[in-house]
Amino acid sequence: MVEALQEHPRDPSQVLIGYSRGLIVVWDLHGCRVLCHFLSSQQLENVCWQRDGHLIVSCHSDGSYGQWPVSSDSHPAEPLRNCVPYGPFPCKAITKISWLTTKQGLPFTIFQGGMPRASYGDRHCISVVHDGQQTAFDFTSRVIDFTVLTEADPAAAFDDPYALVVLAEEELVVIDLRTAGWPPVQPPYLASLHCSAITCSHHVSNIPLKLWERLVTAGSQQHTHFSTMEWPIDGGTSLAPAPPQRDLLLTGHEDGTVRFWDASGVCLRLLYKLSTVRVFLTDTDPSDNLNAQGEDEWPPLRKVGSFDPYSDDPRLGIQKIFLCKYSGYLAVAGTAGQVLVLELNDEEAEHAVEQVEADLLQDQEGYRWKGHERLCARPGPVHFEPGFQPFVLVQCQPPAVVTSLALHSEWRLVAFGTSHGFGLFDHQQRQQVFVKCTLHPSDQLALEGPLSRVKSLKKSLRQSFRRIRRSRVSSRKRRPAGPPGEVQEGGARAERTGLQNMELAPVQRKIEARSAEDSFTGFVRTLYFADTYLRDSSRHCPSLWAGTNGGTVYAFALRVPPAERRMDEPVRAEQAKEIQLMHRAPVVGILVLDGHSVPLPEPLEVAHDLSKSPDMQGSHQLLVVSEEQFKVFTLPKVSAKLKLKLTALEGSRVRRVSVAHFSSCRAEDYGEHHLAVLTNLGDVQVVSLPLLKPQVRYSCIRREDVSGIASCVFTKYGQGFYLISPSEFERFSLSTKWLVEPRCLVDLTKSHSRPRNGSGPEKALGRARNSGSQSDGEERRPGPVMEHALLNDERVLKEIQSTLEGDRGSYGNWRSQRMAVGYSLSNGGAE
Repeated sequence: MVEALQEHPRDPSQVLIGYSRGLIVVWDLHGCRVLCHFLSSQQLENVCWQRDGHLIVSCHSDGSYGQWPVSSDSHPAEPLRNCVPYGPFPCKAITKISWLTTKQGLPFTIFQGGMPRASYGDRHCISVVHDGQQTAFDFTSRVIDFTVLTEADPAAAFDDPYALVVLAEEELVVIDLRTAGWPPVQPPYLASLHCSAITCSHHVSNIPLKLWERLVTAGSQQHTHFSTMEWPIDGGTSLAPAPPQRDLLLTGHEDGTVRFWDASGVCLRLLYKLSTVRVFLTDTDPSDNLNAQGEDEWPPLRKVGSFDPYSDDPRLGIQKIFLCKYSGYLAVAGTAGQVLVLELNDEEAEHAVEQVEADLLQDQEGYRWKGHERLCARPGPVHFEPGFQPFVLVQCQPPAVVTSLALHSEWRLVAFGTSHGFGLFDHQQRQQVFVKCTLHPSDQLALEGPLSRVKSLKKSLRQSFRRIRRSRVSSRKRRPAGPPGEVQEGGARAERTGLQNMELAPVQRKIEARSAEDSFTGFVRTLYFADTYLRDSSRHCPSLWAGTNGGTVYAFALRVPPAERRMDEPVRAEQAKEIQLMHRAPVVGILVLDGHSVPLPEPLEVAHDLSKSPDMQGSHQLLVVSEEQFKVFTLPKVSAKLKLKLTALEGSRVRRVSVAHFSSCRAEDYGEHHLAVLTNLGDVQVVSLPLLKPQVRYSCIRREDVSGIASCVFTKYGQGFYLISPSEFERFSLSTKWLVEPRCLVDLTKSHSRPRNGSGPEKALGRARNSGSQSDGEERRPGPVMEHALLNDERVLKEIQSTLEGDRGSYGNWRSQRMAVGYSLSNGGAE
């Protein structure tokens, strides 16, 4: 079997052939003869040339490699050197090797595998040896291949390698070979393919510069182990204009981390990573170091890459995130009922996290939690790095998944909800204000937890059979009187018609009132703070609103002491209203409109002169959005004013709703607030405020993509993100003004210049999008502009094909080509 085939680096008429049994041959293509051959006693895995062609290096199945001098002598040559790098004990095979020369005279030896079989046979390693230094880079996923970036000029006397590029099964890793210690290079935007799955998202628009700079500084201190070299792989030049504002996308992950991404432009860029793990006692000690192995240990292993194959405690998963961009307060809630309140600190600190327990069942008898246990908090002071540092932990009991979260930084309050109820916590005085149990007496399913589903399956089957019996009874009652034969025939015909209708339109249904005994009626879906008229029309006060899965809306009037007495007097709360929607559909959104029918501003937004003060003279309105309809009530009487039902025939249900500001493309100072709505069919709609008139509707997400629909998050300016895989986002826009257009210029050249430390390859900036480029003195004509997102326009494809064929010379002689690529999103569709 032929294991390797390598062309001579200087003479294309010579080919190096390596056979599995250990025979290595240099073959002359012109003379059809063997120039020289070598015999190895070990099974061959791979071979490589030295740059000048005077030396051949082979690697073998026993973990050894050998060097062979190339001469015109027909007798087989003896190896100059033969060694087992990680011997003397049996080693795994070295599957690939590179021998690279430098101007200093000491070569680089880079090889894959060769680890001691007994102790490290399961490691995925690539070793680098140079000038007495040796490191085995240990990857957490299988290494597919590697290449070394060297001097680009083929006539150069030395390789002078500057970077090692490794393609692993889960990620792409670049290692700087010119900096002492060979540090990894920070990826510009890449994440490992199967990094910890994203469990929730939170978008914040128009971040203040001070908060942005503090986040960037905290993130830069997390990246000190990276090289200063820029990413050496050039993906082209972005032609998109500079973003008009700074946007953040926060993603919560299964492993208890929150990642802060710069979502201002086309590419998401990781700014900062927050981990909540060190607050709790888990199997992994946060003081453990990946590189805990001493310098004298053998083999000299070093962990590299960001992919973590070990699944952490599932209770650490982040479920809800809420960030106040003005105060720097952050609330993070997880799978085991944990709610953390954090604040931004530019210095590292060591302090204890205060713990408070919130019993949502309020010691009611007859309830027993069958799900997972709570996470145990770490006692005593905990060391935190610069960035967001938790100062209080609210633990819900039972420790069910936190399903809703709201933070009001001006009042220093955080509200949280689970499938059992909701509570309010004062994080300034660090004490609980109240808890409210929303559990229905018949709702035992909410107490089983996410890990117990046996009884729920039986219950759902039982309910299905009951519905079938009820439908049969009701159909018998509606049968017409007549001869038995006619009645039977009519019944059979009606049944056939019903089956056909079900097959033709499986999503058709009517909006029907739901039973209060349905499971998860107490599940708290949404929480909302508002300063509005709750008790009477003469005085407004702070309030907390909560909506449940059973169509119930609770309103609590709050009394927040003034600033001078804020630490002395407690926050008071009293239930003022309770609204029960007749159809009992889950409440997915609550919003209060001021006297001008404008949504109330965010906390501290008016104080920072970034929003007009709400109109408190006219009457306020309450908008309650359920899965099946929008309904407006007047405040404080809570009388129904108008409503909008979703189309019953199509079976639409609201999955996400958010207020978005739609700015005019023509008038800079004009904009309107409307609702951005996502349904279970994957449709995105805009509904006007306050009249609830449907404006536009687009098909955005495939209706079969349940996880994509569930993960969608809207921005404040009419854009949106949703997951197309556990670690990939798709972006769309409903606004004609706020667009992120991925336009770029790709330079198709034969070779790239080598970047120096701290500077990447030269990029042609400032050129026109359709302008050509000059290379080697030849005039280039403009490359085609590809404006369609999927490139399925036959006319464009033919133009590209003809351009490429016209520029193609003989085999291997491609001319430099510059092409502008991109597409424009306008109102949700590609142009």
